[in-house]
Amino acid sequence: MKTRTRFVLPACLCAVLSAVAADWPQWRGPDRNDISRETGLMKTWPTEGPPLVWTFPNAGSGYSGPAVVGDRLYILGQREGGQLVLALDANNGKELWATRIAGDYQNRYGDGPRCTATVDGDRLYVLGPSGDLVCLDRASGQMHWHKNLIGDLGGQLMSHWGYSESPLIDGDRLICSPGGSRGTLAALDKKTGKVIWRSKGITDPASYSSIMVAEVGNTRLYVQMTGNGVIGVAARDGKVLWNSPQSTYRTAVIPTPIVHDNLVFVTAGYGAGCNLFELTAAGAGVKTRRAYSNKNMENKHGGVVLVGDHLYGWTDHGSAWICQDFKTGEVVWEAKKLRRGSLTYADGHLYCYSEDNGTVVLIDASPEGWKEHGRFKIPEESKNRSPSGGVWTHPVVANGRLYLRDQDMIFCFDVKDRAASAR
Repeated sequence: MKTRTRFVLPACLCAVLSAVAADWPQWRGPDRNDISRETGLMKTWPTEGPPLVWTFPNAGSGYSGPAVVGDRLYILGQREGGQLVLALDANNGKELWATRIAGDYQNRYGDGPRCTATVDGDRLYVLGPSGDLVCLDRASGQMHWHKNLIGDLGGQLMSHWGYSESPLIDGDRLICSPGGSRGTLAALDKKTGKVIWRSKGITDPASYSSIMVAEVGNTRLYVQMTGNGVIGVAARDGKVLWNSPQSTYRTAVIPTPIVHDNLVFVTAGYGAGCNLFELTAAGAGVKTRRAYSNKNMENKHGGVVLVGDHLYGWTDHGSAWICQDFKTGEVVWEAKKLRRGSLTYADGHLYCYSEDNGTVVLIDASPEGWKEHGRFKIPEESKNRSPSGGVWTHPVVANGRLYLRDQDMIFCFDVKDRAASAR
């Protein structure tokens, strides 16, 4: 079946406003830290869970999460005919347009795209698992430019599960991680796709992680996990400022680094554990010190959230959800009240989403322990899920709504505290 781009939105929407606080314009939200700025959300859920607003059953295969800006939701999926970028009306879940960016991608752990779209002004940036990096018009879905990280940039992945990085837009540049002999990181002109620089002195294969920005003194740098370690490169020209090889990185390095107050926290699964690095300015460069290294947080792909002075997430080391002291690395509490999964933070709470069957739990984001305020299961599990896969799309809270995905099924729930807002 051939998918056609449908021009539905009025042309005047091409000049869009900047994302507001409750929007979720990219991977892990406005600041790439999985922290929602939203308030006025439900503090407890009814027994049956928050109200279901709509269900979209045709997202196709894939683990891509939603980007939500205003009344538009953007997501990637694979339907008959190839990989698609979809725009939905966030009010009712109706499909507005669909643009094909590449052919089918198949993998025994799950077919289809993995990245979250990045919304920047009137444009949308996405990366497909086969390395197709695409810039689209946000209103119509029309393609502005296309590059392939392997064919055009000589990219190389650490293993065989497809590019999963979500592109970073920094000013007039798009930053991504092709990996390989031409330089692990790349900066492209976001308007044209033209390569501006490749990282100098580092040729590690790309991991599945996404890049973070750090400011150390007067130096702006990009922090990324690679197939071989953790690196920081100068934003100006891609020069490697620090490189910490990790012999424990193998199979797949996935979670996004956490950058806060000149500290960088990284974690990976498959026995890798976690590290905290302290960054200090050193002339025109950056000096690093490893503050700790342990196996307390061994997070495979569900992500970690920093709230205040504490980290929260699932660890395979001990098979539990844990709260870990950010600066010391010590475990504050652990709980085995839910199977492994992903999470996000909004308005004082963590939304924990199980990869087994789509159970989601609302708990306090507190070092005092696991305190639950409701749980429910998604109304329907996808029949498209691979037997080797799971419910691996991370939850998103945006504009008073909770978005959950299981392959072709996208569910939208109302989590706004309507009673409180009416008082």
